[in-house]
Amino acid sequence: MNTMNNKKFMVIDGLPVAIEGEKNILDVIRKAGIDLPTLCYYSALSTYGACRMCVVEGKHGEIMASCSTPPRSGMEIKTNTPRLQKYRRMILELMLADHCRDCTTCEKNFDCKLQDLAQRFGLKDVRFEPYSIWDEKDESSLSISRDPNKCIICGDCVRMCSEIQNVGAIDYAYRGSNMQVTTAFNMPISETNCVNCGQCAAICPTGAITIKNDLDALWEDLYDDDTIVVAQIAPAVRVALGDEFDIPKGTNVMGKIVSALRRMGFDEVYDTATGADLTVIEEARELMAKLEKGDNKLPLFTSCCPAWVRYAEINHPELLDNVSSCKSPMEMLGSVLKERAKLNEKGKKPKKTKVVAIMPCTAKKYEIHRDDMTYGDEPTIAHSITTVELANMIREAGLRFEEIMPEAVDMPFGIASGAGIIFGVTGGVTEAVIRYVMGEEARYHLADISFTGVRGFDGLKEVKVPYKDGELSIAVVSGLKNAENLIQKIQSGEVHYDFVEVMACEGGCIAGAGQPFVVDRAKPERSAGMYEADRMSNVKLSAENPVAEALYNGLLAGDKAHHLLHYK
Repeated sequence: MNTMNNKKFMVIDGLPVAIEGEKNILDVIRKAGIDLPTLCYYSALSTYGACRMCVVEGKHGEIMASCSTPPRSGMEIKTNTPRLQKYRRMILELMLADHCRDCTTCEKNFDCKLQDLAQRFGLKDVRFEPYSIWDEKDESSLSISRDPNKCIICGDCVRMCSEIQNVGAIDYAYRGSNMQVTTAFNMPISETNCVNCGQCAAICPTGAITIKNDLDALWEDLYDDDTIVVAQIAPAVRVALGDEFDIPKGTNVMGKIVSALRRMGFDEVYDTATGADLTVIEEARELMAKLEKGDNKLPLFTSCCPAWVRYAEINHPELLDNVSSCKSPMEMLGSVLKERAKLNEKGKKPKKTKVVAIMPCTAKKYEIHRDDMTYGDEPTIAHSITTVELANMIREAGLRFEEIMPEAVDMPFGIASGAGIIFGVTGGVTEAVIRYVMGEEARYHLADISFTGVRGFDGLKEVKVPYKDGELSIAVVSGLKNAENLIQKIQSGEVHYDFVEVMACEGGCIAGAGQPFVVDRAKPERSAGMYEADRMSNVKLSAENPVAEALYNGLLAGDKAHHLLHYK
C-alpha cells in the first residue's frame, strides 16, 4: 500500500511517515523525531553528501545517503542497525585519524559537531595514524583564523562562500587523500577576495575556520588604570547573547549585558542604536539631497555593512559613487565618543579613552582597521568583539549571567529610538529611513510602515512608499548572492530603485557570524525580539531622539557632522 488517506508515505523504522514535499529522506526522518547525524548537510546549501554520517539502510540491505536520496511513497528504511552503527563509527574514526585533537585549546571546544558525534557514538580510541601533511595556520585575516589540520572536507564553508555569499574565496584543491579546502594558489586568505563576513567560520562544524579572538588585548586595557574603556552594544547582540546562557531565544537581555560589562570593568556603556539614529538622519538626508538634485547616480546603497562595502570595492568599483558616504552606526558613535573624550580632557590629566564595540559581525574586526575609519592618527574603535566573545568574557569573569540584575546604559548618550534598534534585522534600516522621510506623519503610520513589505526574511524585498508628489522605490536585500543578482538587474536596466539596503548576512545582523550560530531556526525569535524592543521604546523616530538633537546643536554643529560621521 503506497497511500494512507490518499497521502504519500514511507516507512521509517517500522512506522509510517507522511511525505509532504520534503526534498530528501533526511527531512522526512527528522520530521519523524529522529536525530540522524550529519556533518555536511544544511537545508540552505546545496546537497553535497560528503560525510556519509546520514546513511540509512533499505529493506533489501542497500545503503544510501539520506541527504541526497529523494523520498518515494512506499519506501522502507531503517536508521539504526548494527551495520549502520559500524559504518558511522568507522567514518568518525577515519575523520579523527587525520584531525588535530588538541580539543582543550580549540576555539570550538564544546561547540564542535565532530566532538559531539564522537561522544555520542562512544568513540574512545582512534586506531589509525594521520596520513596527510599538516599545514600551517593562516592568521593573516583580521576576522577569521584558518587551521587546515582541523578540516574534515565537509565542504560547508565552500558552499556557503560561493552559493550564499557569491565570493568563492575558498574551494577544493587536489584529489583523493590529498584533497584540501584552501585558497587559490594557497595564498593567505587576506590576499584573496574574502569580504570578512565570517559565514564560513559560522557554519564550519569543527575548528578549521574560527572567528579571530581579540580578548587578550581587551583584558589588558580593562586592567589598565590609565585607560578609560567605553563599550557600545550593537542592537542585534541583545537578542542573541541569551542563547549562550540557556535563556529563551530572542529574549532581550540588553540590561543584563550593561550590568555584566560594568562588573567586568568597563567605565561607560552605551547603545550603538544611538549611533544608528545618527546614521538614519545622515543617510536619509543624503538620499533626499540626491533626489532634490535629480542625481542620475541613484540608487543610493547603504553603507552600514562593512562586508557589503568590501564586496562592492572588490567586485563593483563602478558602484562606489552610489554607496552612501555615511559611516556605520558603530563608527559614528565611536567618533562621537572620541570627540567628547578629547573635549573633556582639556585641562585635566590625560587618560587614554578606548572604545570597544560589541558586534554580531566579524567584518567589524576588519572595518575598525580601515584607513578611512580613524580618529586622528589612531583607529576610532580600539577593539571589536563578537557576541560569542562577550559570552566567553562573561564566563571567564565567573559571572552568572542569567542571575544578573539588568541596568540602564549611561548618559549623556543613553537614549536610542526604536528606529535605531531595528537596524539589527534585514529591512530595519529601510524602515527607519522611511520613518524619517515621512516626517511627523510617520508616528501615526508606524503599523502601516511595518506592513509595506520591509519585514520578513525574503532575500529580496521591494517596497514603494509615497514621497512628496511621487513615490520612492526601495529594495531590501540580504545575502551577497542576492545582492549580486539585484545589481545585475539594476545595471541591465531591468529594475530601478531610489534606495537599496544591503546586508551581507541572510536575515541581517541577527544572523551575523559573530552571533551564536543559527541557520534558520532562531531568526524569527531574534527578529521578534528586535521589533518588541522597538514597540517598547519611548522614541520611535530617529529625528525625535533628544540625544541626536543635542549632538547636532552642540558637538556635531557646523561641518563637524560630516567630518565625524562620513568617511568620504
